[in-house]
Amino acid sequence: MWESGIYDTTKKGDIMDDILKQLGLDKETLSGASNGASFDTDGKIIESRSPTDGALLGKVRCAGEKDFAKVMDTAQGIFEKWRMYPAPKRGEVIRLIGLELRKHKAALGKLVSLEMGKILAEGEGEVQEMIDMADFAVGLSRQLYGLTMQSERPKHRMYEQWHPLGVVGVISAFNFPVAVWGWNAFIAAICGDVVVWKPSSTTPLTAIAIHNIVDKVCSDNSWSGIFNLVIGSGSTVGKWLVEDERGKLISATGSCGMGHKIAEAAAKRLCPTILELGGNNAIIAMEDADMELLVRGILFGAVGTAGQRCTSTRRILCHKTIMPMLIDRLKSAYSQVRIGDPVVEGTLMGPLVTPDAVDQMMAALVKIKDQGGQIVYGGNKLTDGDFSKGNFVEPTIVLVDRPITMMQDEVFAPILYIVPISSVDDAIAIHNNVPQGLSSAIFTQNMRYAERFLSAMGSDCGIANVNIGTSGAEIGGAFGGQKETGGGREAGSDAWKAYMRRQTCTINFGDEFPLAQGIRFG
Repeated sequence: MWESGIYDTTKKGDIMDDILKQLGLDKETLSGASNGASFDTDGKIIESRSPTDGALLGKVRCAGEKDFAKVMDTAQGIFEKWRMYPAPKRGEVIRLIGLELRKHKAALGKLVSLEMGKILAEGEGEVQEMIDMADFAVGLSRQLYGLTMQSERPKHRMYEQWHPLGVVGVISAFNFPVAVWGWNAFIAAICGDVVVWKPSSTTPLTAIAIHNIVDKVCSDNSWSGIFNLVIGSGSTVGKWLVEDERGKLISATGSCGMGHKIAEAAAKRLCPTILELGGNNAIIAMEDADMELLVRGILFGAVGTAGQRCTSTRRILCHKTIMPMLIDRLKSAYSQVRIGDPVVEGTLMGPLVTPDAVDQMMAALVKIKDQGGQIVYGGNKLTDGDFSKGNFVEPTIVLVDRPITMMQDEVFAPILYIVPISSVDDAIAIHNNVPQGLSSAIFTQNMRYAERFLSAMGSDCGIANVNIGTSGAEIGGAFGGQKETGGGREAGSDAWKAYMRRQTCTINFGDEFPLAQGIRFG
């Protein structure tokens, strides 16, 4: 539960009060477990602090083991009713949620910026992703199609249909504190599932605000409990969620290391997973690349969200003939990036999420230099003036003659490697030689280069783009990656099938009993 006296008297406290007012919430309606329930909890207290200046935004009491059990019991009970509610009517509930989110887009976007640190445009853009996902799910609620197949037996009809799975656990990361939940939750709901959400402990206030807005819509339509919330650490609440037999699917977003642990725990009870894990995304810049498009694509991909996206651009594999020009253009562009408070209009790059994230970036740069990397721009922690209390760093460009060991790992910070290449085959070989496989791009005007990159012998990533960057995926396409990125798919295309179970049905409407494969028995 929220504690009394959670706000300080600084400007941040005033902003938080204003946001809560705009959202129609107050301190008393907010809770670390579903639906504002006041449980006899044993959960610990966590603090949410602004990455901009360290100011206390709020304290939340995490869900205890009794809280978690009650939430799961509620979710299971609601599922048994919700699964029989017609899918188009389930879509109507999601449509109403989308309308409510539209009303609160500005306030929610500001809360995302305040708590996570991404700039206002990105905060509001993330809320818009939820809204778009709601619209997509509404249409999808009338398109949960099965197939009719031809039976080899006379007077038999054979078809497949899809049924809801049950309780779906969603574990989301700090960098997209609302959008990724929406990707999962809205599709799961129109499929007839109910959702239990464990958000990042770094961004609990955003999750609480979203939950209260969404659950009010559900409650007004007599469906409270479709969406459920449990806040706490991955080692406690996350572990309970992954191991609970009532959970029929776990969708988790986070690091590759976290994904390994979740996959192992879920596999012990044969529970399916959707894993959206780390990326180590590269752009191949060929000699004929449109330099204007290339620089813009790199800048947004590498600097946006301070390099804290799973789709952030980490590596530039640049043809050696244009490399000097590209470095000069990037240094000029980077020097114009305004770093600062993400809620201030005009800021292009906010802080890293925690002081630990800054320390990890600085430690990584030491290793990079030890391995021969040359920092040609940035590389410093910002500590003067307005930066003194926040988690601010300079976006950093590193030049390497050849791939180094550090390039095998994803550092969740704005570090960009530039590596020279001499051919498209050389570039693809370097591109694919990392453990991760999320997003990729090539900038070229050569049809053969582009098709080579998109072919089976090209990019090994789940996302492959031509003349656009690695970030900025649309919800209409299935999102996800290969290798250590996890192999899961969310959002568009036929990703809905992961949230349902397939059933093959055969009906004999004749008066004989023929067997398949021509078998005669008795």
